[in-house]
Amino acid sequence: MRGMEDRRGASWLVTLAACVGLLAGCASPGSVPAPAPTPQPPPQVAPPPVAPPPPVTAQPTAPKDDKIRVGLLLPLTGANAALGQSMLDAAQMALFDLGDDKFTLLPRDTQGSPGIAATAAQGLIEEGAGVILGPLFGAEAAAVKPVAAQAGKPVLSFSSDWNVAGGGVWTLGFQPQEQVRRVVGLSMARGLMRFGVVAPSTPYGDAAVQSLRDAVEQAGGTVTKVERYTAGATNLTELVKNLSDFDQRQGALGAERARLTALGDPESLAALRRLSNADTFGPLPFDAVLIAEGGQTLRELAALFPFFDIDPGPVRMLGTGLWDEAGLGREAALVGGWFAAPAPEGRDAFEVRFQQTFGYRPHRLATLAYDATALSAVLAKGGAGFTVPALTNANGFAGAEGIFRLLPTGTAERGLAVMEVTRTGTTPVDPAPQTFAPAAPTS
Repeated sequence: MRGMEDRRGASWLVTLAACVGLLAGCASPGSVPAPAPTPQPPPQVAPPPVAPPPPVTAQPTAPKDDKIRVGLLLPLTGANAALGQSMLDAAQMALFDLGDDKFTLLPRDTQGSPGIAATAAQGLIEEGAGVILGPLFGAEAAAVKPVAAQAGKPVLSFSSDWNVAGGGVWTLGFQPQEQVRRVVGLSMARGLMRFGVVAPSTPYGDAAVQSLRDAVEQAGGTVTKVERYTAGATNLTELVKNLSDFDQRQGALGAERARLTALGDPESLAALRRLSNADTFGPLPFDAVLIAEGGQTLRELAALFPFFDIDPGPVRMLGTGLWDEAGLGREAALVGGWFAAPAPEGRDAFEVRFQQTFGYRPHRLATLAYDATALSAVLAKGGAGFTVPALTNANGFAGAEGIFRLLPTGTAERGLAVMEVTRTGTTPVDPAPQTFAPAAPTS
């Protein structure tokens, strides 16, 4: 099938080794053609009645033409169809921006099913796909991985499940580890050395806590408090109370009042009067608290902090990419908090173009599909193909939301900004880098 051929546009994503593409307009896309039927193997012919040759495993025969075929696995029907369609439209936008007559995008519906995703991947390989973009979910990526590996085809998954990364699979989803490293690194550069952390008892929470420990210890700081909770917990009062050492600090207040009263001199009595409205006495056990949570649970946690004398003045609140949502400034305890995320300018520009083209606002993950498709088109036109050295170019690539590069480990590294929560939105504290530092040598 021609897929989505004969569409050209202005450059968006280019390797940083060459130049950074500028945002450009694009024409309205046509409809995505229905998937072509999977080619059937030729009929088997019985051999003559002589000694048979050694058995040979049948290999799919790639089409004999100069087309560059790229598979795209997305949930286009089922519970996540709207998300899948948004990502497909983003991929089309990248195709219009960078695709040429030889580049053919082959979208296939996974329905969100690992089994269907694996079958679709096999079909794409038989149709000659040189690389597979997607699927979206970690379980799907795990099912596709051995299929692609057997054929020697790379997979650029949109999953954030780092457990499936490696062995020919790269996960492009946003990772908590790099977000924690970025925001903690800036915090320590600004003199904050003692850290507490609140995180759910989930793989995401585990990754956030371990990343915090690694980053803090490497820079000579200390993780002083770790509080975990069951995901979906409805009462987090005791957790925040324990985080703040509230009982100990309340006891210290009583002891200090008794000491000052016993002294009885004017200076001590003045100090006693200053403690009249205090609930606790003594410093908190941390300079900053990482809250690896978002949504309603984040708001519930933040609302409890002032009740246990955790105030945003002396304590810096830190977050992950889960904080990248509107309206956080309505929670007073989060105002002034920092989190790492892609610089908003690129995202805003992408959303404007997308809405002008398709008439609706893209899903938050749509940029992943844009970047993967654009990267594939760049490599296809550059002649390097989808080899590991080409994919893992240490200079990285300029994507819709800033620079990124694929690492040999199978994860993606992004150039992130550090944003500060304000009452009306967010503002950058430290801008996203425009180039990557040289990759650390592998031992």
